[in-house]
Amino acid sequence: MKRSLIALLSLAGLVAALPATAQFRKAEDAIEYRQSAFTLISNHFGRVAAMAQGKVPFDAKLAAENAAIVNTLASLPFSAFGEGTDKGKATRAKAEIWQEMPKFRAAADKMIGEVAKLDSAAKTGNLEQIKSAVGAVGQSCKACHDNFRAERK
Repeated sequence: MKRSLIALLSLAGLVAALPATAQFRKAEDAIEYRQSAFTLISNHFGRVAAMAQGKVPFDAKLAAENAAIVNTLASLPFSAFGEGTDKGKATRAKAEIWQEMPKFRAAADKMIGEVAKLDSAAKTGNLEQIKSAVGAVGQSCKACHDNFRAERK
């Protein structure tokens, strides 16, 4: 059942990512889409990170399942940072995203690459490899947040 869910999420992610830019009629839709994707990524990554940090018992199967979901979702939010999506709904996205789009894309690509490594590490079931990969994903997320995400108001 869980493998079917992961396969379905993978397929849905691929289908959604391709035409994502064209599917947003309003800036609000793009903002909501990317915020939702980031929420899901955070939720599933948090489960793996909690295991890596020893906050919850390690379960190799659950770690692999959650890492696979994060890997599927990782590229989705970035298609929703098109022109004009800096306004229209409350967002923590800084103006620097649109002013420094190549730098933002590079940070996104770095995160996506680190998530792929996490997925590979989680498939091994080796906690030490997962810990290392979790740290790298966390660093890539933090680097992007430091440059491109505003603090909560």
